[in-house]
Amino acid sequence: MRTLPPALAAHLAGPATTTCHAWRLTRKDGLVLGFTEHDRDLEFDGTVFSAASGFAASEVETGLGLHADGADLAGAFSSDTISAGDLADGRYDGAEVETFLVNWRDPEAQHVLLSTRELGEVRAAAGAFRAELRSLAARLDAPQGRLYARRCDAELGDDRCRVDLAAFTFASTVTGVAADGTLTAAGLGDHAAGRFRNGRLTFSSGRLAGLSFRIAEHAVPGGAAVLTFWAPPAAPAAPGDAFTIEAGCDKTRETCSTSFDNILNFQGFPFMPGSDFAYGYADGDTVHDGRAIVP
Repeated sequence: MRTLPPALAAHLAGPATTTCHAWRLTRKDGLVLGFTEHDRDLEFDGTVFSAASGFAASEVETGLGLHADGADLAGAFSSDTISAGDLADGRYDGAEVETFLVNWRDPEAQHVLLSTRELGEVRAAAGAFRAELRSLAARLDAPQGRLYARRCDAELGDDRCRVDLAAFTFASTVTGVAADGTLTAAGLGDHAAGRFRNGRLTFSSGRLAGLSFRIAEHAVPGGAAVLTFWAPPAAPAAPGDAFTIEAGCDKTRETCSTSFDNILNFQGFPFMPGSDFAYGYADGDTVHDGRAIVP
């Protein structure tokens, strides 16, 4: 049950109200932006909420239970706040959005948090955007728990893997960009082809600074590193952009042991019975070590 501040509760019980909505958006990189539908800026809870012309929310459908309710936000692009380029680059993906009801005559003392949601699909056209707000219950739609498989299900360098990524992270710069987004990089030619496959590349300068992308392929034709993304950025990198890149892992037991010397933390089940287990015989001669029994 939501508890209203006494002053706001008294105000809402009166014959007339001076309330409006405000939204606080927190990106994954820590940037905090505030907006309000009021005609002047408001400040409360340590955030300045800018009066953004045309910034408004739709009605919210909600109810009991754990179903994922939702809403929409709409507004115009502003060079000082949300830009079309930042949205296209994915800087707002998964951002947290808090919705407040506030008395604009006394915002610091009379405001209440109505909901906390995540920014979902964003559509942009004609100088404006419309963003979907997903309730936190939407996270329940994602697969939960561990994956029982022969390959490791940990993320390289996480708390279960425990590999020190600092020893497998390298700095480089972009020397060329193909039409499909494939990069040619300097200073990585000494690494064998495939070393960075499934690794993560994070730009540290240029338009894409702070954004990370997964590597699909790593080739070394003629001694120059060529990197292909699983999902290329909306805006291409430029020659001279600096980045760091982490070695990739194919999640196999062999790679864990030989490339990272981390077999004690391997999170897969390499000896689980394979699909041919049902064709074996309980004769004491069949070795059930996960290999195929029937050629």
